[in-house]
Amino acid sequence: MSEHMRAVEAVDFSIGSLRLCDRPVPTVRDGEVLIRIEAASLNYRDLAILDQKFMPHLKLPYVPCSDCSGEVVSIGDGVTRFKEGDRVIPVYTQGWYSGKPTQQQRTTKTLGAPLSGVLQEYIVVPEQEAVMAAESLSPQECATLPIAALTAWNALEQGGIKSGDTVLVQGTGGVALYALQFAKMAGAKVILTSSSDVKIAQAKLLGADVGINYSKHENWGALAKEATGGRGVDIVIETTGYTLAESLSCVCFGGFVGVIGFVGGHEATISVKSLLGPFVRVQGIAVGSRLQFEAMVRAIDHVGIKPVIDSSFPLEKTAEAFEHLKSAKHVGKIVLEI
Repeated sequence: MSEHMRAVEAVDFSIGSLRLCDRPVPTVRDGEVLIRIEAASLNYRDLAILDQKFMPHLKLPYVPCSDCSGEVVSIGDGVTRFKEGDRVIPVYTQGWYSGKPTQQQRTTKTLGAPLSGVLQEYIVVPEQEAVMAAESLSPQECATLPIAALTAWNALEQGGIKSGDTVLVQGTGGVALYALQFAKMAGAKVILTSSSDVKIAQAKLLGADVGINYSKHENWGALAKEATGGRGVDIVIETTGYTLAESLSCVCFGGFVGVIGFVGGHEATISVKSLLGPFVRVQGIAVGSRLQFEAMVRAIDHVGIKPVIDSSFPLEKTAEAFEHLKSAKHVGKIVLEI
């Protein structure tokens, strides 16, 4: 093994500042595993950091991105969870094993900022901060799981999803399409919103029951409610942030809105009556715990869910991959081959 590895650094807060560089391969210590990273995937969070919309005071330069998969190539003394040759996935929120995360874990223990990211050939993590990869998925597919899949899984779990429910999913990004697939796995009906008829058609091939083009229907909440016979949807996966009021307009009595993103902006104006009258629960979703991650991987292997990968780029074309993410033309996940 070489003493040096390829990595991508951001030397400023812009896509144009991304550069390929050499870094020393990290040394594995007691209780740690050295992982040879095979693939990584992009999330909106990674772009928001580069655009200084999130963690604006991050120290430069930094290695971006949080989601990857790879193979254990070396273990430190005392490691019992893994052995050399195991295919693994590092956990995004380090130290969050079950239950709720602590504030410290949410703000200081996340890969890709403030912890060093995964756009590099090797990474060292404590053995407790990784899970076994899904046996049924490729390294590229496994690299899409840590944030997008686990966020969708946790949101539906928090919403108490059950067979016969109706779930509204916004968009066709990674979280949205995982939520669509997991909801169908649970026996739910899925309504999906998008600004593109082409993307809606693609989502229907994955099992979406109803598609609503919000660029043609500004008050799409009324159409979503109409699609349930006037009852309203049981669970909303709110990915855009500013559309929270519209989401609340279509949720049923006692329904759940899982707020998982701010793609459309950080501000939303809502009526308090839209919460009190229909007895709605709105909750921020912070990805998920290691215990949930392991349960999700087992379910994926059991059911045979396949991640939707939009495109794949080599590491040296990381900037192009980010530009593609920023264009919002993708359907599913964008992967980097490492």
